[in-house]
Amino acid sequence: MKKSNLKLLMFVAMASSVFLAGCVTKTKYNALEQEYDQLKTEFSADQAQIVLLEGKLKVTMVDQVLFPEGGFKLDSRSKAVLGKLVPTLSGLQQTKIIVDGYTDNVPIGAGLKREGIVSNLELSSRRADVVVEYLLQQGVNQNLISAQGFGESHPVASNNTAAGRSQNRRIEVTLEGPGN
Repeated sequence: MKKSNLKLLMFVAMASSVFLAGCVTKTKYNALEQEYDQLKTEFSADQAQIVLLEGKLKVTMVDQVLFPEGGFKLDSRSKAVLGKLVPTLSGLQQTKIIVDGYTDNVPIGAGLKREGIVSNLELSSRRADVVVEYLLQQGVNQNLISAQGFGESHPVASNNTAAGRSQNRRIEVTLEGPGN
């Protein structure tokens, strides 16, 4: 085979692999975009912020929507809000569901300490775990979902104001993967 034909063949092979990789990425993006559209219709802006970026769909819920101040137990209103995620999450077959919990930097109060929670890291972990437990009860695939707490690390606003602390107390549900 001539050297020029070999170069052409190699170029075609590389171009084909780049093209096929692009198709998979586009398919994945389209699937996540459908989930994004569905969730956008379910949540009001004061309940959750929904962002589709870099192959991940992230739903951020502020703490007032899910938990009482300094608490980690879900009430009926919280369950109703989380229930809006269930139709999307329960249909997933391959997409990882990651539930992250965050807090502000205010020290843990006496009430939580009596319940065995002594740090913001423990509080954020407990909140993420409670959300996962509820979603599992609603039929979300246990093999796809995980929870983790980050405490007061990774703030999205200043902890010097009440509004900033409120933004930092949040649950983020991230969908990662092929979008189905």
